[in-house]
Amino acid sequence: MELTQSRTVKIIAALLLLLAITQPIYTALFIGAPEFDRQFMWRIEGVIFVLLAAFSTSALVMARDHALGFSAIAFSAILKLLAVGMGLTQFGPFTRAAELNTDLGDVATSILAFSFFCYNSANILLGLAAVVFGMSKIRGGGRAVGGATLLVGAVAFVTNSLVMMFGFQGFFPSPVAGGFGVLATLLLAICLFQANSGD
Repeated sequence: MELTQSRTVKIIAALLLLLAITQPIYTALFIGAPEFDRQFMWRIEGVIFVLLAAFSTSALVMARDHALGFSAIAFSAILKLLAVGMGLTQFGPFTRAAELNTDLGDVATSILAFSFFCYNSANILLGLAAVVFGMSKIRGGGRAVGGATLLVGAVAFVTNSLVMMFGFQGFFPSPVAGGFGVLATLLLAICLFQANSGD
C-alpha cells in the first residue's frame, strides 16, 4: 500500500499527538500513584516510536522540502525507542542486582543515565524539528501557531542540550527540559496536521 506524502505527514502528526498525551499521563501516574505499574505506558510508547520512525523515514524519502525536520523526527523516535527499551529491560535487573551487591550501584546508575541521555538527545531533535516546521508555518501565514512552535522548539532544543551536556546534577532542572520536549511535540503535531500537501 502506497501512502501519499500528505497522508504520511498526517499519520506522523497523529503519532506525535499520541506521544504528547501519553507522557503527561505517565508523569501523573508517577506523581499521583507511584505504586501503579507504569510499564504498560512504556510499551505503548515503544510501539508508537517504532511506527513514528517508519513513517517519518518514509516522509523523508518522499519530501521535496523539510528533509531536516523529517530526519530529526525519525532519529528522535529511534533514540526514544532505545531509552524505553533500556527502561523496560535493564532498569529492573540492574536495580535488583545493586540491592544485592552495592558494588553494582554505579552500574545501575549508569544504565539510568544512558537512558536519559538518549531521551534528552531525542528531545533536542524534536526541538529542531519544531523549529523547522514552525518556520515553515510562519512563512505560510500561520504566525501564531508557527511562532509558538518555533519558540518552544528552540527552548526545548537549548534546555535538553544543557541537560545532556551537564547531566542531572547540572544547573538546569531536567523536568523542565522534559516538559518543553513534550510541549514541542504537541505543537509540532499541530503544525504537521495543518501542513500543506506539498510539505
